[in-house]
Amino acid sequence: MRHFPKLIAALTLLASPAAADLARAVDEHILPGYAAFAETTAALHDAAVESCAPDTLRADWNAAFDAWMRVSHLRFGPVEEAGRSVIIAFWPDAKGMTPKGLSRLIAAEDPIVNSPEGFKDVSVAARGLFALEYLLYDAQYDATAPYTCDLIRAVTADLADIAGAVSHEWQNGYADTLRTAGAPGNGTYLTENEGLQVLFTNLVAGLEFTANERLGRPLGTFDRPRPNRAEARRSERSLRNVDLSIKALKNLTDTLVDAPLPQSDAAFDRAIQTAAELDDPTFASVSDPSGRLKVEILQQKVKAAEVGVLAEVGPALGVAQGFNAGDGD
Repeated sequence: MRHFPKLIAALTLLASPAAADLARAVDEHILPGYAAFAETTAALHDAAVESCAPDTLRADWNAAFDAWMRVSHLRFGPVEEAGRSVIIAFWPDAKGMTPKGLSRLIAAEDPIVNSPEGFKDVSVAARGLFALEYLLYDAQYDATAPYTCDLIRAVTADLADIAGAVSHEWQNGYADTLRTAGAPGNGTYLTENEGLQVLFTNLVAGLEFTANERLGRPLGTFDRPRPNRAEARRSERSLRNVDLSIKALKNLTDTLVDAPLPQSDAAFDRAIQTAAELDDPTFASVSDPSGRLKVEILQQKVKAAEVGVLAEVGPALGVAQGFNAGDGD
């Protein structure tokens, strides 16, 4: 599955200028982001224990998804252990594996939902935020049916466990590992530039993923638009996810670089404004030429933010990107 664009690590490492603030990015962007995701997923599970009614759970599910969007671009460290990021958000799902996996569990009334440890062996496609989206928003599922309710509780417990573990591991070890990049004894990041490089790589990759996947997939081609491929369209979050992603990436930029970034700041602001003006929550309008143009303009604004980041943030951090092979994992 094409999950996240790879940035081939042909990055030229330069001396880190004073503009780079690795510790601030950790303390103001990464740690609070993962803490919020852990808190919202725990609240979602608590709500599911009380009731599986979709109208009751949707607000908590959306809060958890909002929190995920603020850190979804961070694809390194604890979130990549044991494929956690893929479990949290299995998308794109080109082969429709999520509904197939859920339907198999429900048809068999598989008792694995009653075992937290056993549930970890369930296919990643039937776990995480997108499995819950189907269960809470797709009419083919009755969330209040006894087995389906047990399944929802198992998925929310699993998700909360993963989010809590990621936040805990950041707070109790990995944050110090990244903060002290280049310090004696740091075997993960041998130089400060290696720490900056991983954040810069994730920043650029996040912009690419939003432009190429969140916007590019529903756009398809002019002759064959693909609105049904939009991320989280059942819950009408497609545009919201783009908006939150852009804002999160701007926040990472602001915390990472303590220097003027006029081109990047202006490009981010234009992308955020364009998203705010687009009244198309699921990108359904891509099938209409005028609607398609508006989504294409938003995509161009996101790509312009990437250009600004490459032109300003890389030099400010002391790293320069070599080339990008967006051929997936």
